[in-house]
Amino acid sequence: MTITLSVAVLLAIVLIFLLSDDPGRTIYYFFAGPFINRYYLGNLLNSAIPLVFAGLGIAVAFSSSAFNLGGEGQVYAGALVTAAVCLALPDTNGFIGGIAAVLAGVITGAVLAGISGYFKMKWNTDLLISSFLISAAVVLIVNFLITGPLDDPASSLLATPKIAEQYRLLRIFKPSKLNISIVFSIVAAIAVYTFMYHTHRGYEMRICGLNPDFARYGGVNVNTYLVLPMILSGALHGLGGGLAVTGTHYMALKEFTFGVGWNGIAVALIAKNHPLGVIPAALFFAYLDAGAKAAMLHSDVTFEIAAIIQSVIFYLVTAQAIFSFVKYRQRVS
Repeated sequence: MTITLSVAVLLAIVLIFLLSDDPGRTIYYFFAGPFINRYYLGNLLNSAIPLVFAGLGIAVAFSSSAFNLGGEGQVYAGALVTAAVCLALPDTNGFIGGIAAVLAGVITGAVLAGISGYFKMKWNTDLLISSFLISAAVVLIVNFLITGPLDDPASSLLATPKIAEQYRLLRIFKPSKLNISIVFSIVAAIAVYTFMYHTHRGYEMRICGLNPDFARYGGVNVNTYLVLPMILSGALHGLGGGLAVTGTHYMALKEFTFGVGWNGIAVALIAKNHPLGVIPAALFFAYLDAGAKAAMLHSDVTFEIAAIIQSVIFYLVTAQAIFSFVKYRQRVS
């Protein structure tokens, strides 16, 4: 994986030399720009938060060989439901209402992913296809709701109205958007790690991922671990979407979570599905975004340079994961 990340850094440098008239200045702002002030650094950390939750969701699913490609829809739907609950309860206590709203987003993500797990258990439906297709449909439905029934007519944005003040999470690194949801992301990573590596169910889940036939021979109910990992994965995606609303945007904007689900896959692959490794992997992805934004603002390159680098990373880590999986299958067969 170190080679993959090194290639990404070298690619960034090569692209900068090809696309910039002042590569020295661009390289400086791309690599050092995210750290030159509190605003840039705080926003870097804040943009890593949804990636942590998405990466954790994918890590849980992949560790049990449950393939969740529906992260985009689960994050997006979780965010919309969270915003809708907050808007429906404008005068409720912020603590109670906030928990109810985020929990609704968590449940939404869990249900959407759990449907794919249930289909797999009941009819052996391919998880890759079902989770992707459900997500694709959900994204369109959420777009319709945001731009239609829930659209704020007083705003020039394609978005819902802003949630009430009492639901907004405390910002901790002003003037950036960083808020206390970063603490929740760290706690979530520790909780997922504890569950996966220090509980009986987590052990069974990983055994089912490594060898379902062996797990079944050992008395494990394998069908349970077709559904449970998907539910947990969807719940983590929904939690990331809900906290994005209450902590950063205060509304659900059209396609504002675009890319989080897919980048979460790359984050999990970089972390090799280890929950604690998801945090630095998410920070690395967020760093690429922040560096591209800083370079765009202070030099002559466009933001698309980050998208190109992220795409290369995604393909490289996916290829490496496929290669490792093929080697494993050859070894056990």
